Order: sequence, then C-alpha cells, then structure tokens
Amino acid sequence: MDVFNLLPSPPLFFSHFFRLAFSVFHSKVQIRKLLNQRRSPNAYDISPHTGFFPPEPLPNLPSAFGIWEQALRDANGNLSLGEDESDEALEKRPYGHTWRAKIDAHRIASLRPPTVAEGSLCVGMARELLCSLDASKSRGREVGAGLAPVLTFADTVLWNWEPIRPDMPLSPENIRFVNTFSGTDDEKNFYQASAQAELRGVEILRIIDDFNNLPSASDLTSISKISRDLTRLAGVIQDINEIITSVRSTCDPHVFYWDIRPWFEGCDAKGPDGPGWIYEGVDDAENLDLSGPSAGQSSVMHALDIFLDIDHKLEQRRYPAPSSENKRADHGFMDRMRRYMPGKHRDYLDLLSVSRSIRELAQETPALRDPYDNAVMALKSLRDHHIRIACLYIVTMSRSIPGSRGGCPVSAMLDRLQASRVAGNGPVRGTGGNELSVLLKAGRDATLRARLKK
Repeated sequence: MDVFNLLPSPPLFFSHFFRLAFSVFHSKVQIRKLLNQRRSPNAYDISPHTGFFPPEPLPNLPSAFGIWEQALRDANGNLSLGEDESDEALEKRPYGHTWRAKIDAHRIASLRPPTVAEGSLCVGMARELLCSLDASKSRGREVGAGLAPVLTFADTVLWNWEPIRPDMPLSPENIRFVNTFSGTDDEKNFYQASAQAELRGVEILRIIDDFNNLPSASDLTSISKISRDLTRLAGVIQDINEIITSVRSTCDPHVFYWDIRPWFEGCDAKGPDGPGWIYEGVDDAENLDLSGPSAGQSSVMHALDIFLDIDHKLEQRRYPAPSSENKRADHGFMDRMRRYMPGKHRDYLDLLSVSRSIRELAQETPALRDPYDNAVMALKSLRDHHIRIACLYIVTMSRSIPGSRGGCPVSAMLDRLQASRVAGNGPVRGTGGNELSVLLKAGRDATLRARLKK
C-alpha cells in the first residue's frame, strides 16, 4: 500500500496542522485564564472546615456604634408587628414605642437609611437594624459589601450565631443563635436546621473543588474518583434532605407561620399588587432588592445546582418538556436570590458557572451516567420533601386560624387578618412574593430534567 497517497496534499495537510495547533493553543489560553481566575476558596470567604459559614462569630461593631448593638439586644423578642393585635402583642406596644423613639433619636448615626414599613411598629427598622449590624461586622464590612439592604438568609443564619463552647470550633453541636424576632425556641430551631444543612454542605464544596482541580477528567483514575465522589454527593444530599425534614419535630408549623414568618416577609411578600416600601432619602428606592430571607439564598444549594447543571431558566432543550405551570414560574428567581448573598459568595458562584461541566462529562462517559443520575435524583427527592414541608408550614397554615399565642386569646383583629390572607388574596406566596407551589414544583421538575437516562 502506498501510505503517502493516503496523506492529504501538502497545502491541505498544513492547513489541518495549523488549525489543530491553533485549537490546542486557544484551549490552553482559555484554561490558563480560568486557572488565573480560580483562587483559593479563602479568597471567596469559603472556609475549608465551615464552608460559607464564617469559622468564628462576627465581632461586635466598634464602640462608636455600640448604641446599635444594644438596640438589637433590646429588640430581641420584645417587639410586635403592627398588624398583630393579640393581647401579647398589645402588651409589647409601649416598649416598642419607647424602643423606636430611641432609634429615632440615634437615626443620624445609622449605618444605612432606615425603612418606613408595615404598621405602627418598626418591623422595617428591626429588619434593617439586624441586617445593618450583621452585614457591617466582619473585617471592615467587606463580607456585607453589595448585599441587599434588608434581612437575608446570611443575616439570620450565617452571621447570627455564637459558640456554646468558645474553646471549641464551630459545629452543628456547638452553635447557638443570638438574635430572634419572635423570641421563640421554634425560631432558633428553624435557624439551627438551616445551619446544619449548610454545614453538611461543606462536603459538597469539597467535592466540587476536587472535580474542578483535576488535571484531567478523562483518564481512568480520574473517572474512578469522580464516580466515587458523585456517590458521596448523593449521600450528602440525602443527609441534607433528612435535616430539612427533621425540622418538623423542633419547629411547630403554627408558630412558624403566625409568629416567625411575618417578620421575614419582604416588600413584595403580598405579590405584585401589594404595598411597597419606601426608603426615605434614597434615590431609585423602587429598584432596591427588598424581598425577605429565603432558603433560595443558600449559597451551598446554588453551588449544587450549578455543579449538577440544573436548568432553572429553561434555556436548554431537555425532557420531559416543561409543563404549562413550569413555564409560568419565575425563571429568574434563583439569579435574583444571588443578589441577597455576600458578594464574594456570588463571585464564587459566577466562577463555578463557567467551570468544567460534570453533566457533559457524564454524557460522554458511560461509567459516570448512573452516579450522576443518582446525585440528580437525590436532589429531586430533597425538593420533593421541601415541597411537602412548604405545604405543611405555609400552604396548610395559611388556611388556619391564628389561635392563642402563649395562652393569650386572639382579638377580632387577628381573625380579620387571617380572613384577609385566606380569602380573596390570590395564591399563597413565599416571603419573596412568588407563588410558592408553582415555584417549588418548577425547581423540582427542572432537577428531574437534568437526569441523563429518561
């Protein structure tokens, strides 16, 4: 056989050679750019031991701002919502007026412009105060830079704790939550469950980091490691699922809905036609991010979604096709929730979004398809259970009667409040104003569509 006749002509041969050489060079340049961007997790305020949690409690504000630290301590469990007309709430009114008068007297020293919101008491001020204090602590306010000017998941969970034993490191067993609105153990237990899920998610971040730092993902050794890590990942997701489900034994749904959740409601919690908030003296206040805290602001869950390539925006053609209800959901919700995260956590998620795709690798590698699908289905199961929890704690409770709070009878005003919430006010919404069941089911169905084997 004349081998030389099988080769392309010299011009065509050199054309192929230079095209291949340019492709290899371009790939190396792109990888080098990505590696230059990829800094250590510490650069993104991610601890190797505690993940998105700061490994130590945030320090107190400087003494010049001590009035705000004291105001926050004074507010704990001692204020009531303006819409709450129960006997217990009315008993707190005089203290609330005194507390707000002190705030007004010190307003010139405020770290951020205060809100004017919701009723005769200063629920907006309480939210604002907690956010201002927590987001402004820690290494010269850099953690809170770019954070939405309202209460967030980071405020209530990541930055709202102290160790039970200061001589021991942070762990699920060595954490106590400091600031609450309702003053109830149920609220602390709710934060505790969120914290446990976040801390269990530290292993997720390690798995992601290991994957992205592999020199190659195509050799047999790497494929074997990725397969084992995906199996580990499915187990971690199952653990988080169990943590979320366990909240039922420590946080009463009735207490959550009527005593805790109203404090979390953001500016848009009543839907697009609800009354908004006004930030006095702030230009373009209508463009501020003013939704309430949400589990959708958990950075570790966003990292998991990005890693598994869950398509919440319905940008990719996957099966089964989205239902009409899926199409009606808020496809920008997850991106919007990122704006409520600490800035460096957002930077990490942005980098993760352009990193190596494990889903594409699994599509091309038969040995990874089942481990990848098992991780996806574990996440789908978690979202199934989250829907059930949301139905119990929000949808079902929205049809309940407030009942007595701590043995105190409920006034007619609360009955009217309950009736207005149940009758004629449209769908049940999350604290961020979204139609809850539509949003959660869309997230669950988007997760299912990531599965490779249909």
